[in-house]
Order: sequence, then C-alpha cells, then structure tokens
Amino acid sequence: MRLLAISDLHLGSPTNRDALAELGDYPEDWLIVAGDVAESFQRIGDGLAALRRRFAKVIWVPGNHELWSLPGIEGELRGEARYQGLVDLARAQDVLTPEDPWPIWHGEGGPVRIVPIFTLYDYSFAPPGLAPAEVIAWAGETNIHPVDEVLLHPDPHPNRVAWCRDRLARTEARLAALEPGLPSILVSHWPLREDLVRIPRVPRFAPWCGTTATRHWPERFGAIACVYGHLHVRGRRWLDGIRFEEVSLGYPRQWQPERGMAAYVRQILPLVAEPEAP
Repeated sequence: MRLLAISDLHLGSPTNRDALAELGDYPEDWLIVAGDVAESFQRIGDGLAALRRRFAKVIWVPGNHELWSLPGIEGELRGEARYQGLVDLARAQDVLTPEDPWPIWHGEGGPVRIVPIFTLYDYSFAPPGLAPAEVIAWAGETNIHPVDEVLLHPDPHPNRVAWCRDRLARTEARLAALEPGLPSILVSHWPLREDLVRIPRVPRFAPWCGTTATRHWPERFGAIACVYGHLHVRGRRWLDGIRFEEVSLGYPRQWQPERGMAAYVRQILPLVAEPEAP
C-alpha cells in the first residue's frame, strides 16, 4: 500500500492520453492528482474515471487548466461555478476534492492527513510594488502572456486576486480548525513557497505560480510533505525540514513517452530515495 502522486497530465495531448490508457492497475495504492488533468469537462471526467479504476483512492485538486473557460462552448461555466462543476464531476467519479473531508492515510509512514487545497495565486511572487496590471506588462516584456489572463475567469469576484483571497481565508480557517497532533501532507497545484519556483527559461512567469500568503502554512499546519505541480520541473526539495515534491508529467516534449506514465508517478509514502530524474 503506497501513497503516490502525479500532476499536469495534460490529456489534451493524444500522447498523454495514450500513456494513461496504457497505465497499469494499482489496486492497493492511493493517488494524489495535483491538477491540470485537462481543459474540457469531458476529458477531465474521463481522465479522473480512468485513474479511479486503477487506484484504491484518488485525491484531486484543480489546476489552472481545469479552471479555464473555453471560448465558443455554449453554457461554459466560469469562475466559482466552474470550480463547483469540477467538484461535482470529481465526486461523480468517486474522487476526493478540496471540498470533501480530508482523508487520513494509515499505511506505512502514517497516520497522516492528506489535505487537498485550492488557493489560486495573487501575483505576489512578482517584484514588490507592482500592481497586477503592471505585472502583466512586466511579464510581457519577455514575451510571457499567460493564457489564464484570457480564460481563467474569477466570477463572481471582481478579479483573480479577490478570488485567491477568498480561497485563502476559507482554507486557512478550515486548517486552523483541525485538531492538533496529526501530521499532514498539503496538496496544491501551485507551490506554497516562492523559493520553490525555479523556472529559468521563463522566470517572469512566477507571478502566476502561487501566493506568499501560504509561505508558512507547511510549518503552521504540521506538514511532513507538500505535493504540487504547475512548474513542469519535477523534483524533490527539503526546506526547513519539510519535503516538497513537484510531481508534474507535462507536455510530451517534457517527458519521455517511451518510458510510460508509470515512470512519472512519484511515491510519497512510504518515503523512498528520490527517483532518478527521467
């Protein structure tokens, strides 16, 4: 019985869909899915269903790609309504979400509470003093134009910063209400600390990678590990005695499809040596 994790499946890619179809069964293992399964409800639902058939339990958090509202689709949901639709979609596949009771892992390395959270970002990973509009212009100077600015709508909030602050308040209150003593594994699509963002090819993409408000959450809420994706830079880091696991698969050019998806499913518990970077 193992606790495993992967993110950024990007099933809009036929190569990635084929890799998922060829993934074997893990009937005793739990799987964390740290966001960016796909963009369309159909592919997200199909992807979560395929994973649920293969694993004993699946725990999912949304990434920015799930939250995109694609143009030209009649009745396409936006903002909070889209997020709730995704939660309903996941629940229909017996997949746990940030809105469900947080499960407790009793396998080796436990007991530990698995805490899937959805917090978004607020541009605070940008240089200090820049307003969001200035951040967008600053990133544009290096030809970075995040699709979120077009497709990730914050309705009914006035902007993504306001939605992020609402999610932070809701999540922090729920975390603070937990009985102390049981360690946790925090799961988020976006990294919880700014110093985890190492993307040298696109450094000015950092403002779309999280919020400084979560910087001390791992210590405050007893995390032994944090699982995240988004960066497409797989790896393990230890900071202040806490393990941080970036578990992205990514687009086909960012992994080796000939190795199969199983090579990119990261073991979180029981703790093993960091896998060789594929």
